[in-house]
Amino acid sequence: MPELPEVEVVRAGLEPAITGSTVTGVRVFDERSLRRHDAPAEDFIDRLVGSTFGEPRRRGKFLWVPVSTGSTREDEALVIHLGMSGQVLLREPDAPLDRLTRISIDVAHPEHGSLRIDFVDQRIFGSMAIDALVESGDVPGDLVPSQVAHIARDPMDAHFDDARFFEKLARRNTGIKRALLDQTLISGIGNIYADEALWAARIHYDQPTPTLSRPRAKTLLAEVRLVLGKALAEGGTSFDAQYLNVNGESGYFSHSLNAYGQQGLPCPRCGRMIVREQFMNRGSHFCPWCQRVRTGR
Repeated sequence: MPELPEVEVVRAGLEPAITGSTVTGVRVFDERSLRRHDAPAEDFIDRLVGSTFGEPRRRGKFLWVPVSTGSTREDEALVIHLGMSGQVLLREPDAPLDRLTRISIDVAHPEHGSLRIDFVDQRIFGSMAIDALVESGDVPGDLVPSQVAHIARDPMDAHFDDARFFEKLARRNTGIKRALLDQTLISGIGNIYADEALWAARIHYDQPTPTLSRPRAKTLLAEVRLVLGKALAEGGTSFDAQYLNVNGESGYFSHSLNAYGQQGLPCPRCGRMIVREQFMNRGSHFCPWCQRVRTGR
């Protein structure tokens, strides 16, 4: 599933291509991709055609593009969630459509001319929707779609509050990986980057949060940022063709993984075998020697 780095790579790719462009046409090929849009497909099309796109933004795994009509200020946004296999691809207007294209949006850009934005989704867990922008609540004047308002800021966000995160983490009574995957506590971290950050910080995925000292919590947050930053620099993580950037290219962070998907291989730090254990209908990958559950605080 695309996580923060993959979504940010898509956002950064869209920004110069669609900011300031006008929507000239919309085609919906599969209405299941509008499950989060609170109206029929005709409404989605009517509200987009003729509107102007603002600068794409992201919070955690959610991506949105503010839209305005004429002199009307940006009070709505096109919200995009990639789900498990969603892709947002930039195409020439006459390029062939991928057979898994669910929604296609034609735009005219004042500098780049005509472009096409294709939403391709194999498993149809992703979606597009038009949603109202509301105040984020923690930064005056900061607007987010109402569907995103409950999502916490991610650790790469300039307004992420480290002290508040540590306070909320200390009040949780759960395993540390469950806390990292809780998008209301900290957003943008999924299974891959949680495993990688925990390995780097030498913390077991099931370490109880009440036993995690403030220094170890600070180390973990620092490693989360380092892992996400490196993944961003390498274009995200691609294991197959299900994650691509806007130009249809794969990311290369999969070549830098130390724990995730490395079960049966030697730990890069101590040489013992990385193992995989069942966790929340998925798996956790860790080194039993380097990442042991510690008691006390």
